[in-house]
Amino acid sequence: MHPLKQLLHWALRAVSVSLSWGMALLILFEEWGWEPLQRALARIGRLPGLRWMERRIQALSPYPAFALLLLPSVLLLPIKLLALWLIGRSWVVAGTLVIVVAKLVGTAIVARLFTLTQPALMTLPWFARWYARWSTWKTALLARVRTSLPWRLARQMRQQWRSRWQAWKEKWDR
Repeated sequence: MHPLKQLLHWALRAVSVSLSWGMALLILFEEWGWEPLQRALARIGRLPGLRWMERRIQALSPYPAFALLLLPSVLLLPIKLLALWLIGRSWVVAGTLVIVVAKLVGTAIVARLFTLTQPALMTLPWFARWYARWSTWKTALLARVRTSLPWRLARQMRQQWRSRWQAWKEKWDR
């Protein structure tokens, strides 16, 4: 193989691996937060006024349900731009905090809305097809990451830390 071609191949491979890991970390964050945040909003949704609103959301037809699912992303965009402005003004901690809070709130809202609108969305053939593709791709990516050496080492370290923490707690609880 020609050296320039080999260098290009190596560079593309490095970019691909980096993007895969970046996407995997983002997906893992979403997975970590998706269910607990969605359950928290479900508990809040049991309040009388919100229960009515959730029933209305579940009754939406497919395209209004899809529009509603996109709404939090659109509404959070100005907040994320504010965070970037804060960071640009050297208020890095404040800007980062705004981004983290916006991400948590956005994930919670989208998770709950998706749970409420998923039956309607799955009646859209294009949505069901893309959702199936996304789920397959996401599962394969996460499986690849979870079998990687860095992931396995990180899990081992986490288990060791947990064991040490438990031993320390038991020592101090006596």
